[in-house]
Amino acid sequence: MERTYAAQVRGADEIKVCGFVENIRNKSKMAFIVLKDITGKVQITVEKGEDEALDNAVNQITLDSVITVIGKAVESEYVKLGGVEIYPKQIIIESLAAPLPIDREARKGHERSSIDQRIDYRWIDLRTDANQLMFKAQTVMINAMREFLLARRFMEIHTPKLIGAASESGADVFEVKYFDRKAYLAQSPQFYKQMAMASGFERIFEVGPVFRAEKSFTSKHTTEFSGFDLEFSYIESFRDVMKMEEELLTYALAKVKEAYGEDIERVFGVPVIVPTTPFPVIKLADLYAELEKEFGYKCPDGEEGDLTTEAEHLSYEWVKKKYGHEFLFITDYSAEKRAFYHMRDENGVPQGYDLIWRGVEITTGAQREHRYDVLQAQAREKGLDEDVKFYLEFFKYGCPPHGGFGLGIDRLTMLLLGLTIKEAMFIFRGPNRLTP
Repeated sequence: MERTYAAQVRGADEIKVCGFVENIRNKSKMAFIVLKDITGKVQITVEKGEDEALDNAVNQITLDSVITVIGKAVESEYVKLGGVEIYPKQIIIESLAAPLPIDREARKGHERSSIDQRIDYRWIDLRTDANQLMFKAQTVMINAMREFLLARRFMEIHTPKLIGAASESGADVFEVKYFDRKAYLAQSPQFYKQMAMASGFERIFEVGPVFRAEKSFTSKHTTEFSGFDLEFSYIESFRDVMKMEEELLTYALAKVKEAYGEDIERVFGVPVIVPTTPFPVIKLADLYAELEKEFGYKCPDGEEGDLTTEAEHLSYEWVKKKYGHEFLFITDYSAEKRAFYHMRDENGVPQGYDLIWRGVEITTGAQREHRYDVLQAQAREKGLDEDVKFYLEFFKYGCPPHGGFGLGIDRLTMLLLGLTIKEAMFIFRGPNRLTP
């Protein structure tokens, strides 16, 4: 018998297992309990009428109670759960569960509770096989990304989340009282990633919380999420950043497929597709021309410099048909729509990109402007030069050319499994959701 995390072999004839009661069939002569921990399930078979203490324990047990079982593991061809059942000598009720306030799954006579009801009791909802598989897969994905970068001489850093100035455009920030003055929750680690470049760290990444005060009620937006950010020096072009990202994601998805690909397709109905490299690349204007030709979609007047939500969705259909690919790099956005710290070429075109996966943007990446005078002018152009004065100081005393990007871990998980953002997060945060 494969040992579960909560199981301990206590000699040749005795085993101890702990977990949640997933199912119980309490009949007159026999009782069958399905016990679940994070590694799997096992059947507990009780022959009633032989031990009063066991009978009393069985009669008290409710669904989702936590119990410890000490007994003998016996192989049986009739048991579907791994061909093993445990005959208990002792059942200890560690925690007796009250009737559950939600239906985690649809069952006979009961519809599944809504996602908002399930978030109200997220700790109960997270006990399902599907939710636990989601976080196992996410763990493999993030660990693979770390592995990939550590093998390429990246260092992991941890930047402040309380900052004195907004880290993006100046809008959509959470303001907090900081003793006798104002502070803000960081919208990204952007400024400090670049400070690390000015510090000579050369290659860094960070995994940490990101805060966005956006009153968005969509299937992909949230006010707090986990970000995976990186930055590296001595690049020649933003295309070096694109290459790093496509190789990182390909490596991570290969690891997820290897570990959980079959389980994900069985549980979520979504295949884990490991992409080929290089990813397809197209300029924004050319994409709009292609979408008009292929789907009759015309970008609304005045929005040509950025990617509309409808074009974002259609780009997935286009890239699948044109390249048989799930990813698409889009370049050549207008300077008006990009952050002030993006480097621009001689024609004023930002040297950056968005990466779209399955019709949803997962990254904005770029080569950063590292020249102090140019960066100062671009900040002034956006009306931010005073707000980001401390940030501009990073570039005054020498800084190598560099670039980077950020990924939302929760959005990656959402797209990997075909979910909404509320379902894909450990606990969702939105304009109307601050608990549990």
